[in-house]
Order: sequence, then structure tokens, then C-alpha cells
Amino acid sequence: MQSLSSEQSTFIVVLAAAAVLLALGLYLGIRIGRRAGRLEAERDLPGRLAAERGDAVKRSRAVLGGLAAEQLAPFLPGFPFDPTELRFVGKPVDFIAFVGASRGEIEEVAFVEVKSGNAALSPVERSLRDAVKGGRVSWREYRSPR
Repeated sequence: MQSLSSEQSTFIVVLAAAAVLLALGLYLGIRIGRRAGRLEAERDLPGRLAAERGDAVKRSRAVLGGLAAEQLAPFLPGFPFDPTELRFVGKPVDFIAFVGASRGEIEEVAFVEVKSGNAALSPVERSLRDAVKGGRVSWREYRSPR
């Protein structure tokens, strides 16, 4: 077995020291970066919380306003159906109108979705609309076992 020369020993020691210093530098860099990020996040937290709370209140009011409009719509001027011929469903559509039921003979069954403001149809509501418009509606009768 050959022994290392003093130059080789010195090179190995310097290389090992450089590796230790590099690892220590990386460790300290990560720790300092994490701390700085945490401090920045904590500094922005009060403003972010206030904005998020304000947004939550606005959304809540919009939902409550929509629910109220949904329930009152049949009694507002210009609503296209007789309120006595409506049945509230809620999901995925607000009402089903049995047009003509108050006169004793149903002429049409209409699905009614009430929207307020800039509200758009949900994906399920769109699929229901498309199924009705595409004629994919059927009548099923179920008789319960005695």
C-alpha cells in the first residue's frame, strides 16, 4: 500500500474543508432564506387577512341576495310563470313549472333557473339545459312494492 505525499494530503484536507464550508454556506443560506420568507409573509398577513375577510363578506352577501331573489322571483313583475304552478326544487334547477296546472291540464313542463347579477350557469345547470334542449327528457313511472 502506498502512502500519500504531503501535497496529496494537503489537497485532500483543503478539498474536505471546502466541502464543509460549502455545506455550511448552503445550510445557512437556506435558514436565512426561510426566515426572511417567513418574516415577509408575517408582515403581509394583516393586510391579506383584511382583504380576504372583505372578499368573504362580499361573496356571502351575494349568495344571500341570490337566494332571496330566487325565492321572491315568482312574485316579481315580469316573471313568466304563474307562481301557483311552480314547484321549488333548489338543485340543480330552482323551479319546475307545470304550465296550465291551475286550469286543470298541463300544457308544458318548464325548468326554471333564477339568476341575479352576473351569475352564470354552473356546469350541472348547463348540462341540464342541454339535456332538455336536446330532447333527452323522459317519463318514468315507479310503483312501490306492497
